[in-house]
Amino acid sequence: MFDVIIAGCGPTGATLAAELRLHDVRVLVLDKETEPASSVRIVGLHTRSLELMAMRGLLERVLEQGRRRPAGAYFAAIDKPAPADLDSPYAMLLGIPQPVIVRLLEEHATARGAQIRRGVTLTAFEQDDDGVTVTLTGGEQWRTRYLVGCDGARSTVRKLLGVGFPGEPSRSETLMGELAASAPPQEIAAKVAGIRETDKRFMVMPAGPGSYRVIIPAAGLAGRTEPPTLDDFRQQLRAIAGTDFGVHSARWLSRFGDATRLADRYRVGRVLLAGDAAHIHPPIGGQGLNLGVQDAFNLGWKLAAQVRGWAPETLLDSYHAERHPVAADVLDNTRAQTALLSDDPGARAARRLLTELMDFDEVNRHLVGKISGIGVRYDFGKGPGLLGRRLPDLDVKDGRLYDLLHRGRGLLLDRTGRLTTGGWSDRVDELADPAAALDVPAVLVRPDGHVAWTGDDQHDLERQLARWFGEARMADVRGDDSDRAH
Repeated sequence: MFDVIIAGCGPTGATLAAELRLHDVRVLVLDKETEPASSVRIVGLHTRSLELMAMRGLLERVLEQGRRRPAGAYFAAIDKPAPADLDSPYAMLLGIPQPVIVRLLEEHATARGAQIRRGVTLTAFEQDDDGVTVTLTGGEQWRTRYLVGCDGARSTVRKLLGVGFPGEPSRSETLMGELAASAPPQEIAAKVAGIRETDKRFMVMPAGPGSYRVIIPAAGLAGRTEPPTLDDFRQQLRAIAGTDFGVHSARWLSRFGDATRLADRYRVGRVLLAGDAAHIHPPIGGQGLNLGVQDAFNLGWKLAAQVRGWAPETLLDSYHAERHPVAADVLDNTRAQTALLSDDPGARAARRLLTELMDFDEVNRHLVGKISGIGVRYDFGKGPGLLGRRLPDLDVKDGRLYDLLHRGRGLLLDRTGRLTTGGWSDRVDELADPAAALDVPAVLVRPDGHVAWTGDDQHDLERQLARWFGEARMADVRGDDSDRAH
């Protein structure tokens, strides 16, 4: 019997498996594909996802495999520079091939003991008070305490669970790919600039020596259910630009629609949903993979706490309460961006107005915060502005804050030197650092990097420790230095 079975070994499933293994949860990941996807499509990791990689010691490996771009021009591709002084040392967009990030996350999970089985398909499951019985193709069955569907937009788990997936179906199709082009760069740039004055959905932009990222509407193109071909790109380029720029040697080609849907619920009993199984939207702003990975970081420690037996009663349900609104906001901002890319006169007027407004640093910062994930604030009740937000990677005594979160535990960062985690030291580390760059006396940081409490009162701290980390151990373990970060 496993503690958790995860359906789907994409970025969300692999990240969740690794997070669970940090807490010795027995994990099995199932994937219907015999091999990871080989398409070399480039995806972007936004600032918040890079912060999460740093929290688990993965950042350097990820950075080695990607191309860094400034953290600007995110929203509806409006060309504005990143706001000054974003509060993150990782304020960038990292372009990285999707197979590479999937491989790195899968290796991270297996190195920590997650089991992965490929070429198997989940066909049914039944849950009861004690667990879930999962049935695979051929009738093979496994027993698990919890099941998580990370199996994509057409999620079998979601459909079998009977969870609604309301929203809008795809109404338009777009081709996206990376190709070489034989036309002179100056000719391409001039032609594209002219077209984009009226059609913001059309883009041919450099993606490396002799290589271009091509995004073009697919209106009138047959075969919506089939993968696009190089000839499809040539046809659409000629129809829109009057030339195909001599495109050849495609690195990757894809087609996407603008379907936008959000699951009604992220949890039904012992079965949960994450990633594209819970939400889909157009890839405008490159938020999809990031949203799924961030789901996994939110869910992982909570589900592990449930399995290990110390979770407070409401902890697992806080996954839906926190992440469902975040996904709803992403769906709304992609709807807005889609509208702003229209060639309708009203949409063009709205785009011109927003372009002016983004000259105000507060507006630009707000929109960058939405797309990059650093603007997320969970509702933890009334409190100071830091409460519910992610804590940046501060300089602390002997290093960086995120280095102290590699084990996936909570952290008390205390400037007073008077506070202690006491009976929670088996779940929460401590660092007393009077010089820490905080505007508050102390913070309690969750394993996903969000601030659960601020203050300087020990009794108030203990109430919040119980809220997020369950009951204290009966024995006083203040002297156990193995659980301290200082």
